[in-house]
Amino acid sequence: MPRPDGRASDQIRPISFTPNFAPHATGSVLVASGNTRVICSAMIEEGVPGWMKAQRVEGGWITAEYSMLPYSTQPRKARDSSKGKLDGRSVEIQRLIGRSLRAVIDLDALGARTLWVDCDVLQADGGTRTASITGACVAVALAARSLQAAGLLKKSPIKKFVAAVSVGVVGGEAVLDLNYVEDKDATVDLNVVMTDDGQFVEVQGAGEESTFSHEQFLAMLALGKKGVADLLAAQQEVLA
Repeated sequence: MPRPDGRASDQIRPISFTPNFAPHATGSVLVASGNTRVICSAMIEEGVPGWMKAQRVEGGWITAEYSMLPYSTQPRKARDSSKGKLDGRSVEIQRLIGRSLRAVIDLDALGARTLWVDCDVLQADGGTRTASITGACVAVALAARSLQAAGLLKKSPIKKFVAAVSVGVVGGEAVLDLNYVEDKDATVDLNVVMTDDGQFVEVQGAGEESTFSHEQFLAMLALGKKGVADLLAAQQEVLA
């Protein structure tokens, strides 16, 4: 069946990165994936969390925060601060972003520092968590360059690059990089997080009031691998 924006089933949305979007951050980027737009920033803070000191854990730490700005959706999305707590979805996503980055960053190379990664959704049209991971990796790479240039890091802590993409089954067909219209009608929703050497960091998948076969799962994984490869190439292009 034809997709709403005319893309092929294995085609990602147009992706772009605008570096240094937040001037006070150590590294930042505005990532635009179709009509989804997320500001990803990375800032360094001297010192590590208390639990690391208590347990005498060497090296540094990476932590992520994720939020959707009130005007990122229709209708307006209330700020978590107005409710007095993070909603469950935000907590889940920021933990996913943190795990994805910690899988590819040498924490020992950071030293006794905390790298804060903030992902703020300006406009949501599906795939905000995957765009956040993809953009956050670029922001961290830019931050690492700045820290090396300032003499605070001897070498880049980035061991691998990481990106993420959504896949789903819509109208019985597996499709790559769902926008909101497709996502709300999908019978299966899958998020694939992978590194530049083809390793999986995380696969999140579930049937939406439906089930899926082994063959459909393999087809979605194949689409996800292709989509991540395309995103990784776009990351390298902007960093070059």
